[in-house]
Amino acid sequence: MPIYEYAAVEQGCAYCEAHFDLRQKLDEAELTACPQCGAPVRRVLSAPNVAIGNAHVLKESNVESKGFTQYRRAGKGVYEKTAGKGPKYISGD
Repeated sequence: MPIYEYAAVEQGCAYCEAHFDLRQKLDEAELTACPQCGAPVRRVLSAPNVAIGNAHVLKESNVESKGFTQYRRAGKGVYEKTAGKGPKYISGD
């Protein structure tokens, strides 16, 4: 679920005047009033949170040390184990 940022349109309480974040479903309606004081609020455009530099997390040595098994596609319907415990190959046959 995305996190949306809201701010008071007019004078509100300390909560909404300082901007607040709210986790909402994509199909939920946008808030029109502060949940604490009822003052009118609007959704504010904010920067997205982008994760950069986490490629090391998926390295075979790291995956195996955390107890996971990793497979890579070796062909149509065939996967070869690259890290962890389990069968050397998985096939859809």
